[in-house]
Amino acid sequence: MTVQGLTRARADMPVLAERLGSVIRGRLLDVVLVVGVAALTALTAQFSIHIPGTPVPVTGQTFGVLLGAATVGMWRGVAGQVLYIAAGCAGLPVFANGAHGIVQLTGATGGYLIGFVLASAYVGWQARRGSDRRPDSLIGAFLVGSVLIYLPGVAWLAADLHKGLQEALQLGVYPFVLGDVLKAVLAGVLLPSTWRLVGGVERTREVR
Repeated sequence: MTVQGLTRARADMPVLAERLGSVIRGRLLDVVLVVGVAALTALTAQFSIHIPGTPVPVTGQTFGVLLGAATVGMWRGVAGQVLYIAAGCAGLPVFANGAHGIVQLTGATGGYLIGFVLASAYVGWQARRGSDRRPDSLIGAFLVGSVLIYLPGVAWLAADLHKGLQEALQLGVYPFVLGDVLKAVLAGVLLPSTWRLVGGVERTREVR
């Protein structure tokens, strides 16, 4: 196989949702997965803990965002986050603690919502190239995805609250780093294990 052929093959690798959802095909599968990512993000957003002194809560949201993208791929992951943000801005109580309204996008934590879209694009792209099959590559993808959430999140937070960079980092990054590392490790165990399970089931079917 040529280098171009190998690159094309890697770029076209199926993501986990396509393997698990093999009964559903085409546009219906796309719709189901996009809505599913939005719903997963909304659900994990409700696991929220307020930290005194910062408007940014601890949530399970980032795990839902990155796990969803790794499972469905780049374009579906991005579409799922756009749908999630649109639903919240339209009035559905899908943001952290059941919050809703466009003020959540324009307020102090709105940059993190933009980061969800960027992180979904990167992690979904990495998954399409096979990073979700190995713990080390998936953990790395999740950590980079977390950084992509932090970048617009901290910049937006600093601008909205009129804070310097160091204070914005204290409010919007430092309290969450350990949790994000743990989430990345959890995903690094969960998805590759699921791939191995799926592969084992398929091999069993082939033998039968």
